[in-house]
Amino acid sequence: MTYLYIAIAIITMLVVLTIVMYNKFVSLKNAVKEAFSTMDVYLKKRWDLIPNIVECVKGYAKHEQETLESIISLRNTNYNTMNDAEKIEKGDKVKEGLSKLVMLSEAYPELKANENFIDLSKQLVTVENDIENARKYYNGAVKVYNIEIMKFPALIFAKIFNFKEEKMFEIDIKEKENIKVEF
Repeated sequence: MTYLYIAIAIITMLVVLTIVMYNKFVSLKNAVKEAFSTMDVYLKKRWDLIPNIVECVKGYAKHEQETLESIISLRNTNYNTMNDAEKIEKGDKVKEGLSKLVMLSEAYPELKANENFIDLSKQLVTVENDIENARKYYNGAVKVYNIEIMKFPALIFAKIFNFKEEKMFEIDIKEKENIKVEF
């Protein structure tokens, strides 16, 4: 009879531990989703700024057609049909192209003085700062989640319930380098 109580106690503890671990993983996974969603809002906002910036620059930088076309080509992808990884990847490429466009303003004083361009540049700077902050928030949520699913005994439950490591939003090597604009 004592063994029966011990077995029931062990089974009860395992069930409670399983429920607690599962609920913790669900909470952390949702925190990661929420953090990405926050970043996604700013990525979309930047995405929507692109046509305005490109149109503003077009008149001043006719010989920079290649840069403009690459940005337009990226922008023509339907944002709503991309998965999270594609949004991050395309977002990095868009940022690189937009940085080149903004650098062009140094070569075109008339563009630099254009009120539309000034306003769009300010909006872009604001959005880039928001993306940077959202990226930090997202990476923090991913870090907490990843650490939790790697701890023992949590990793056993993570494997059972198929909770997998999430990827951090890392800066591309190209972003770490200074952008060179050549004419």
